[in-house]
Amino acid sequence: MRNDAEAHADEDKKKLSEIEARNILDSRVYQIEKLIAENREKLSESDIKPVEEALAAAKSALSGGILDQITSATQQLERASHTLAETLYKTAQASGAQAGAAGSSDGVPGTPGGSKSGSSAPPPGEVIDAEYVDVDESKKPN
Repeated sequence: MRNDAEAHADEDKKKLSEIEARNILDSRVYQIEKLIAENREKLSESDIKPVEEALAAAKSALSGGILDQITSATQQLERASHTLAETLYKTAQASGAQAGAAGSSDGVPGTPGGSKSGSSAPPPGEVIDAEYVDVDESKKPN
């Protein structure tokens, strides 16, 4: 059995690398389909089309099962998704800048209303120390 395992070690390594590549590609396909579904209204058809073409090629490679095709499809899908993510980032930056400028009255971006003192909400990143008391009568010791 040991000789048999040693004789097929190279085949096992190839099969393992194919399985890992297939899993990576399958995961990327799922993530990118989800990204498109969640952000379709923010994207134009010209932004989505190259990614959908890469997704189709990736699904084809997954069904084919040849390691070189899977690797190539993964690279193509990653390039297309990076372009899509860049577009989403620019869109988010532009809408965030518009919202920050519109909501600020004191010249400080991102602070709606401009009230720095008397605000009930702490500034972002500030830790609030609080104590929690459970008022459930059944949990109190007798």
